Amino acid sequence: MQDILEMAFLNTGLGAAVIGSIACVMLGGIGSARGIRVAAAQGAGVLSEKPDLFGKLLVLIALPGTQGFYGFIVAFMMWQGIGLTGNEVNCAPLCGWALMYVGICVGMVLWWSGIRQGEASAAAISLTGKQPDEGGRAILLPALVETYAVVALLAAILVTQWLTKFAYSPAGEVLKKLTTE
Repeated sequence: MQDILEMAFLNTGLGAAVIGSIACVMLGGIGSARGIRVAAAQGAGVLSEKPDLFGKLLVLIALPGTQGFYGFIVAFMMWQGIGLTGNEVNCAPLCGWALMYVGICVGMVLWWSGIRQGEASAAAISLTGKQPDEGGRAILLPALVETYAVVALLAAILVTQWLTKFAYSPAGEVLKKLTTE
């Protein structure tokens, strides 16, 4: 057990990077699932009275599910950056710990925005149920919440690409690269 801990957390940053990537997927998935549940409950109520609105409401119900996908995209980029998807896996301790924090922070944004987007979708579903012609405008309400999930995704992509430049360097080499660039 001590050998695994030393290999994954002390000598390399592999364990920390994997924890961060899994946290991002997990939190994004939990937020999406909860957001879809909130929207689906509202959608079921409206559909019980107006089943012809299914096509319009399906998009609003599914919209909070994007955060789970964003979490997976961030995790996959982290895995690629440290070589987990290839033949040679290597991650400097400093890089791994930084990736862990990126994954946790982005995951928290995705979790929170997924839930809040579900609530906004529920409101848009209510609006569409009462005024079906407003369905096109109603989608803007949850789309505004989506903006912040996209910002978190883009920030994670940029930071992950920058951090994984140093994935194969010991901590001292990272500091040299930072001061010479």
